[in-house]
Amino acid sequence: MTHKKLPTIKEIAKQLNISVSTVSRALHDHPSIGLRTKTRVQQLAKELGYEPNQTAIFFKQGKTFTIGVVLPYLMEDFFAGAISGIEEVANANKYNVLIGQSNDSVEREKDIITAMKNQRVDGIIISLSKHTKNLDHFTALEKYDIPVVFFDRVPAANTYNKVAFDMPQGTHQAISFLMEKGHRRIGIINGPKEMKSSKERTDTYMQVLQKKRLKIDLSLVAYCDLTRNGTAEAMETLLSLKQPPTAILAINDYVALDAIQYAKSKKLKNNKDIFFVSYANLPITNYLENPPMASIEQYPKKQGSKAAEILMDLMSSPNPDEIAPQNILIEGELVVHKR
Repeated sequence: MTHKKLPTIKEIAKQLNISVSTVSRALHDHPSIGLRTKTRVQQLAKELGYEPNQTAIFFKQGKTFTIGVVLPYLMEDFFAGAISGIEEVANANKYNVLIGQSNDSVEREKDIITAMKNQRVDGIIISLSKHTKNLDHFTALEKYDIPVVFFDRVPAANTYNKVAFDMPQGTHQAISFLMEKGHRRIGIINGPKEMKSSKERTDTYMQVLQKKRLKIDLSLVAYCDLTRNGTAEAMETLLSLKQPPTAILAINDYVALDAIQYAKSKKLKNNKDIFFVSYANLPITNYLENPPMASIEQYPKKQGSKAAEILMDLMSSPNPDEIAPQNILIEGELVVHKR
């Protein structure tokens, strides 16, 4: 099967017996070209189905009007919500969105960043993989004038532009809620230790206990790799304590649901023998017979929108380096699931 090649400016010039530069000027409504020539060129271009070479135009403008978005997982409701927010802002600013998923692999994340750099994206929004510690692959983008905005899973340093959920505020709400319900031994299932949010969750937990003059027992804090097996191991650790927790705060709704399944396999009734509170407040929890007792809404769409707005400002600024990095925190809201 032979593919018909797209017509070029050269072909139009040849057919009309005029120069390539005249055709180019006529197509761009240049005032130096007479109306008759302009009409002939534009008419033929339309007949031939001529399309301007976007790459050449982008090269001339120094922009591709494309941004890259890198997420750990596309299928998670949280990130789907964030993409909606990003795309709304991008579309309003006439930008296209390229999406890549790291699958929580640092190597994959680096490969996607390299590919996006080679595609000449104008800017990047990213939620880091759970194992990313070194940020060299982002600082390397500075010499290409590609600004980066982090969201949700963000670096600890305030030298970066970032939008994140206010983990201390949300965690304070969750632990206070469980204490009001009479719980004194509250377990935590955290993500990997290297994640910024894991440290913030543990720190806030200790602060709340101190304030309430309760003994801090860090054996109640377990870490997992966010997989089902990792959650099962964390649950096993917590439930085999001499004094197991009566309630557990889980890093997200997926981990909470895996933990509830594990508790069920040990003949423990959810919201009766053991209680769970988690983060994200995913729509799926509304359809479950035994959801977590409560979940903290993290407003992913709002996070995505804000990250995109910051990126738009950076890309439109003549001196983005002179803009002070923004560190935006989105407050969460505790949603109690009535059952």
